[in-house]
Amino acid sequence: MYDFCKETMTGTSGIITGVCVAHDHATVDEITTAGAEKQCEDVRRLLRKSGVREAFALHTCNRTEAYVVTNDPEMGKNALRDIAPNVRDTAVRYLDHDQSLEHLLRVAAGLESMVVGEDQILGQVRDAYEEAQNAGGIGPMFEQAVTKAIHVGERARAETKINDGIVSVGSAAAKFASEEVKLTEATATVVGAGDMAELTAKALEVRGISELKLTNRTPERAEDLARHLEVSCNIIPLSAITSHLPETDIVITSTASSEPLLTDTEFADAGQTIVIDIAQPRDVKPSVDKYEHVTVYDLDALESVTEATQEQRQAAANKVETIVDDELDQLLEQFKRKRADQVIQAMYEGAEEIKEEELQNAIQQAETAGELTDDQKQALEAMADALMNRLLAAPTKSLRDAAAEDDWNTIHTAIELFNPNWDGNNPPQGHKSMSRGHHSGTNASSAEFPHGQHPPSKQGD
Repeated sequence: MYDFCKETMTGTSGIITGVCVAHDHATVDEITTAGAEKQCEDVRRLLRKSGVREAFALHTCNRTEAYVVTNDPEMGKNALRDIAPNVRDTAVRYLDHDQSLEHLLRVAAGLESMVVGEDQILGQVRDAYEEAQNAGGIGPMFEQAVTKAIHVGERARAETKINDGIVSVGSAAAKFASEEVKLTEATATVVGAGDMAELTAKALEVRGISELKLTNRTPERAEDLARHLEVSCNIIPLSAITSHLPETDIVITSTASSEPLLTDTEFADAGQTIVIDIAQPRDVKPSVDKYEHVTVYDLDALESVTEATQEQRQAAANKVETIVDDELDQLLEQFKRKRADQVIQAMYEGAEEIKEEELQNAIQQAETAGELTDDQKQALEAMADALMNRLLAAPTKSLRDAAAEDDWNTIHTAIELFNPNWDGNNPPQGHKSMSRGHHSGTNASSAEFPHGQHPPSKQGD
């Protein structure tokens, strides 16, 4: 039966498999090690793998994830093995079809973020979707899955207070800094000028930072960021940062550099300095922490800062969980209906061929006694159509119920009875979809397929 079910996943459907290296079970270095330098590179690389029809990747400070659409889960898992080849096994999670869909919805909703409900992740999912689309990775399945995730993220923030309080890693870094240094009497330098740097700078501004310096490899971007702030900013060249560090109390780094920008050399003569590195990969070499006058924190250290916010948002998170569950049920049901429609179309195609053959035989036999009029032929055709539709009405309902209940024995038997020659690869396109029922989704099984072979229902769309 499993081979049959894999066949029915071909064509316009498929099975989603995912891999995740994230902050809740991996270190910053492990997240950095996973995946290509850019998420679009992962998409292109995965599309070159045998059997991969669609691909999607998401890289953030807290996670490196990739997903593929294939004909069976083992093929998908094999395609994803190169994403984290050098990461310890316990830090890598493989997700089956239902788990992948649920995880994408939870990520966009902010439930999987280090700071629960943070807003930046939703924009990152949108950006990843556009990059995957430009790389040719978005097909019918990810079009439906990722846009559903974005919709869920929007609902979560519009209908609950999950993003109240600290809403980003940048604001968490600012709060962390405020617990280490009195900001109203401190000077902070923000390294970087991207979205995270902007969130950090604004969070420092809100918390009353006395003096703010901005530096970036491209000075124009730092100047543009300064225009979005009300606090007075001093723009300094990145090449001159060493001379400014002795008068800096806090350094928060957030760039997209693939190599550390700040090393032991820059901090050798710095004064007492708190360094918070929220970049991924790291902007600051860990060895900088050897100096007694410098204390370096990274993303892992922010966990303690976010605990209070997570407690405050728990009630909202519970509401978001309900939104995710409802939307996941709808998404799984939509995929199931597609699957049922594909099988039903095959059944109708087989019946249509038989009907047409017998109709022509009946017309030929009737015309031996004289030529039939157009009205008489139409009457015979109408009768044949009515008979076929009435005979298939009950099997159609049974097939929809079977798909909703994951009853593949019934579906397999129906295919053999009504269209034994169909190979599952080219479902007919002419037959219109039947009316659709409703059934809530299935429970996702555990990660990394630890319990052996999964039933096809947990892996199909």
